[in-house]
Amino acid sequence: MSEHVSKAVEGGTGQDGRVEPTRVRALWHLLEPLHAVLYYAPEVFEEASALGYGTEDRWPAYFPFRAAPLGAVGGERVASAFYSFAPRMVAEHSDRAWTVASPEAVLRARLRGIDRTYRSILGDRVDSPELAEAAALARRAAQAANTAGRPLAAANAELPWPDAPHLQLWQAATILREHRGDGHLAALLVAGLDPVESLVSFAAIGAASVERFESRGWSPEEWTAARERLTARGLIDASGTATDAGRELRREVERHTDRLAAAPWQTLGLPAVDRLTALLGDYWVAVLSTGLLPAESTLGIGKV
Repeated sequence: MSEHVSKAVEGGTGQDGRVEPTRVRALWHLLEPLHAVLYYAPEVFEEASALGYGTEDRWPAYFPFRAAPLGAVGGERVASAFYSFAPRMVAEHSDRAWTVASPEAVLRARLRGIDRTYRSILGDRVDSPELAEAAALARRAAQAANTAGRPLAAANAELPWPDAPHLQLWQAATILREHRGDGHLAALLVAGLDPVESLVSFAAIGAASVERFESRGWSPEEWTAARERLTARGLIDASGTATDAGRELRREVERHTDRLAAAPWQTLGLPAVDRLTALLGDYWVAVLSTGLLPAESTLGIGKV
């Protein structure tokens, strides 16, 4: 079991019995792979290809598959919700997405894809009582998430719940990760970090390599201009490495994100959180063991 899962199991409980921010973050680390496998699994690529999306890389399917709960929205609204992607990259993939397939067709395809993916990875465990129990607990947490001011969480929360427990688990993980993500954007705004600055400052603390962040579509000129703005604020030095002030700002962004993501877990309650964590560890390991997910993530998992 990884350090992050161990922390989720063993730590992060306050003296008053509340789930502390460190535990909230560890729960995100535990749930994120269960959601994110959607964007890497060959079964999902096959469903995307059947709809007519390109599969030469993951982006032609990523944007419609993640944005579909919002409806047939254009690139500007998708860029707003996704935040850290260059708007022209979003527009390239989003503005024509709904001419290929409707959001309703995409939503059906992503459920088919994750159904096939989970069955491939978990085998008979998709029908186990343990997975059904984990799905019920995760769904309780997801349904406790306040979605006010959180467009992606709200859009996913409004979708009907599938019947199969393994699909309920995936949908709950999706609502909870988008709930956290929407809150993270609020924390970045409070910190005064625009979309490209959010990536430059994250690279500066070593959350991932600059090359990994280049996948978000910003030009070298835009990246350099953001570095210059952050240097002028005293947040990074001339080499692009975070200063003490820059590291502290990013720590506060993560702490603020944890606080904003805590409410569903407080509502679920500590005994249920402990039980869910114990149940999810096996599925977390199974997904990571496929090798489908990249070793280095722009989300900084394992680094923050």
